Amino acid sequence: MASKNFDLYKLLSKNPTLSTAQKLRFVWKLSVPGIIAQISSVAMQYIDAAMVGGLGATASASIGLVASSTWVLSSLVHSLSIGFTVQVAHAVGEGNQEKAKRILMKSIASCLVFSVLLGLLGISISGILPKILGGEERILKNASIYFLILAASTPLYQIIYLMGGMLQCSGNMKLPSILNSLLCILDALFNILFIKVLCLGVMGAALGTGASALVIALLMTFFTLEKSEYLGITHGRCPKKTMDKGESGAEINRNAIKLAFPIAVESVAVTGALVVITKITAPLGAVALSANSFAITAEALCYMPGYGIAEAATTLTGQSVGAKRNDLAKSFSWITVFTGMLIMAVMSIIMYIVCPFVFRFLTPIQEIRQLATKILRIELFAEPLFGAAIVATGALRGQNDTLVPSILNLISLWIVRLGLSFLLVKRFALEGIWIAMTVELCLRGLLMLARLLFLGRKK
Repeated sequence: MASKNFDLYKLLSKNPTLSTAQKLRFVWKLSVPGIIAQISSVAMQYIDAAMVGGLGATASASIGLVASSTWVLSSLVHSLSIGFTVQVAHAVGEGNQEKAKRILMKSIASCLVFSVLLGLLGISISGILPKILGGEERILKNASIYFLILAASTPLYQIIYLMGGMLQCSGNMKLPSILNSLLCILDALFNILFIKVLCLGVMGAALGTGASALVIALLMTFFTLEKSEYLGITHGRCPKKTMDKGESGAEINRNAIKLAFPIAVESVAVTGALVVITKITAPLGAVALSANSFAITAEALCYMPGYGIAEAATTLTGQSVGAKRNDLAKSFSWITVFTGMLIMAVMSIIMYIVCPFVFRFLTPIQEIRQLATKILRIELFAEPLFGAAIVATGALRGQNDTLVPSILNLISLWIVRLGLSFLLVKRFALEGIWIAMTVELCLRGLLMLARLLFLGRKK
């Protein structure tokens, strides 16, 4: 297993110079599993949306109402995971396996405590959240139940993000990809059980998601702690005497918070902005909420490959920084960014053509399908620059640059997207919100490219 991992330290010890062809091969090798994993995640969303969509506009609207709020929880646990996994990438780049294992061990308790507290907070507000978001009376109960169950699943997703990120940053992109694909399959099977067989409706969709997350969290933990050649800490692979050397647990946690805090603030602000947008959308009615939710789900098929490449970018630049090779960090940054832009441009063209057929799969209601198609086609023109923003952010994180990108993202989202949404929704309804999104995503991409260029020149 170890020989199949990407280990820059070992590569450079054999040959300190990497050709462009080699770099491209490494980018592709690490990106493909991440892309597959992200597409699997999108497929899971499609399955959930299709099964719930079959229950009618009210059921779809209840999930759409709280969807952005569930993203707040998942983005927070993901942010903390990044704080630890980037440290592992640096340790791998240094060739310090014992340090990587130390960071992993120290991260588990910190992440579990955080995610449990966050989950309890989500459960406590589940009853009032749909009302705060301005949902119609008929969707409040289902929306509340859906959010409560997903909030209770927060620790499971913390484990998935943490263990998957640890494997990826140690150079093992394949296994997390396989397990995330399995997550999709399990979600479909559990949804069939809870929605179709047991007829639990929206509650069944949430239970299916939670049950599949439980299985994958256990598997991800087993393969990381027991089977990983690089990170495995059982069976004497990481002797106790090595655990007392180097950085203390407090230092590791401080470094994690330093890296994660800007990301967490950004994530909360981003998802908070999406909650505000949901509140803007809610008065437009159940059809608009459903169309908005379905369009977001369909769009994910375009941008999720970008997140797969961003994961590869974090690994490549992180290991380069650990190896004290800023030249490689810069090179890998631009190669991954242009790869992401190209793939997302192709995906946007394909989606522009096929989206009417996609929405036929997601909902039987013609009015929702037509509106979803109209708004999605507006935004698809922004996908290449959205790809630049996604991948550049991943590359910058690998280089410990989290604060400035977070600030730029916040300015772009809160000032440009929200400001334009408030202005345009009055005249263009839901279309106005998606026009605002298109403008903001283009601006965000340009800002991230500028930041990457500045950081490269600085170094």
